Amino acid sequence: MPASSLSALTETDLKLFRRGKVRDVYDLDDHLLIVSSDRLSAFDVVLPDPIPLKGSVLTQMSAWWFEQTKGVVPNHVLSLDVPTIFAGRAMVVKKAQRLDVEAVVRGYLSGSGWKAYQAGEYDLPAGIPFSGRLPEPLFTPTTKADVGHDEAMTFAQMSDLLGTEIAAKVRDASLEIYNFAARRCEQAGIILADTKFEFGLVDGQLLLIDELLTPDSSRFWPADSYVPGENPQSFDKQPVRDYLEGTGWNKMPPAPSLPAEVIRATTERYVEAYQRITGLPFAR
Repeated sequence: MPASSLSALTETDLKLFRRGKVRDVYDLDDHLLIVSSDRLSAFDVVLPDPIPLKGSVLTQMSAWWFEQTKGVVPNHVLSLDVPTIFAGRAMVVKKAQRLDVEAVVRGYLSGSGWKAYQAGEYDLPAGIPFSGRLPEPLFTPTTKADVGHDEAMTFAQMSDLLGTEIAAKVRDASLEIYNFAARRCEQAGIILADTKFEFGLVDGQLLLIDELLTPDSSRFWPADSYVPGENPQSFDKQPVRDYLEGTGWNKMPPAPSLPAEVIRATTERYVEAYQRITGLPFAR
């Protein structure tokens, strides 16, 4: 079925606990219901056009990764048994105290990481090309903003915000999960260029929360066509970023509409990323 003929979910209508750029979160007393919509954000702005199937891919891919990594770091997932209207795109989770940090890990230089490297913001060797592999994965945290722009922060700033002990746990857990996931993606012929994690606390225990290793939060590149110095093909929302960059948009709301072919290509990339990485058929 072509993506253009698929229905898409952009909002839900229950008592909201929090609405983020993509997810609607509802309070279930001791737990939360997280529903992944088909909204898409780029450059920290929610776009006017939804991406059909996107929310289902995000939820099912996150659930798969949460299961794969639970031996590395505990997570907040309790159940995927949700009301039928949300089937495939929602999960019931533990209610955690969210840490207001995006835990970003980069294995390759792309996007804002490439710009930061060019500006001399990273302590890295000279001469690494665009999309080049780093000597080792790099932890580059940012602030966490539900609206507006996330801002880069140093580990010292992160420690001031979270405390030294929690900050170190977040950094170490992020690097460990990235390395685990990068190896798994490599087996599927995919490069995990970079990704971001969110964490929360439940009774003092650090948990992975929100989404995990999806095309929204990660750059996935096909290994067989990767060439350092060139703009890689992508299994994430890069087609949207590339289109928007070419429009001359100033990256401030409102965002321009997306052509049907860009929407269709993005849906196809999300689904393909899920199927290649998990080895499972996607349940529409």
